[in-house]
Amino acid sequence: MRVLGVDPGSRFMGFGVVEEKRGRLAHVGHGVIKGDPALPLSDRLRDLHGALTAALVKYRPDAVAVEGVFTFRNARSALVLGHARGVALLAASQAGLSVFEYAPAKVKKAVGAGGADGKDAVARMVRTFLELEASALERADASDALAVALCHLNHGRAAVPAASASGKKRKGAAALLADRLAPAYRRPEAT
Repeated sequence: MRVLGVDPGSRFMGFGVVEEKRGRLAHVGHGVIKGDPALPLSDRLRDLHGALTAALVKYRPDAVAVEGVFTFRNARSALVLGHARGVALLAASQAGLSVFEYAPAKVKKAVGAGGADGKDAVARMVRTFLELEASALERADASDALAVALCHLNHGRAAVPAASASGKKRKGAAALLADRLAPAYRRPEAT
């Protein structure tokens, strides 16, 4: 199962691709689509749509997971974010893919970051979980998108088969995630 996660935005739209194959989770790719702030919103949305469509063609995911809306104090910002989310939903639908939406708090919890933790904590947990170098994620938009993809896999929508051909029991995505995150939560042993 390959999932493309999207962190929507009209200036920066992050995407991240994670794959679960034979009981293993792996980073496939990620990127940040940059909208030109000098362009009118309609042109930026068109460009975001084209770039996201190209990413869907390149990575050929089985599903798309999009971060949901959270509360904004500024109504205009919320509206513009809604437009960017609409672009992501449209591109996925045009590609014939199932789309899943997750609240930001659920995404944070799925990667082991707390509700009050910021984007740095999410990025740190994503890097730990996917075994990425700190320099691999140039912007929080990319780490947030990878977190959305991990959230989808963690919530069992893409569970692996219960047993392999050899009869050994396989772990689901949630158990794999817990195993990978465990070292980050262990206390250092006293020397």
